[in-house]
Amino acid sequence: MDNISQVSTLELNKISSTCAGLNFRKVSRVVTQHFDEILRPSGLLITQFTVLVALAKVRAIAITKLAEILMMDRTTLTRNLKPMQREGWLEIEPGQDKRTRIVSMSPDGEIALAKALPLWQQAQMNVVELLGEARWDVLLSQLTEITELHRER
Repeated sequence: MDNISQVSTLELNKISSTCAGLNFRKVSRVVTQHFDEILRPSGLLITQFTVLVALAKVRAIAITKLAEILMMDRTTLTRNLKPMQREGWLEIEPGQDKRTRIVSMSPDGEIALAKALPLWQQAQMNVVELLGEARWDVLLSQLTEITELHRER
């Protein structure tokens, strides 16, 4: 096709209703907005909460490795870490290699995570209740499979 005007409305409707990228992004935005709203009193966004959870699990880690765990682009993660560092929630130190940066959660980050945890539990419970436990279990399993398929590429 030389020209987008040659694409029929029917084809465009099919793309917009079946596109995996579009539909995953829409769901992601809705879920992100839900969690951000409920987490608001803690001062954390869901993206920041998930970084702190990952850091709580691993303690100190290279930014590149953290990006792999979170399945994020390293530069995007680095950009997201800067406001968290300014808030005092994490520390970034040089690694053994001058190119490597090690990130770890600070004591203030532990406090922020502890404050956010009950709010996260409420947001999570809302999602599970909306979907129903059985549907949530199936969806979570499917999302995990999709993530693993991507990792294996």
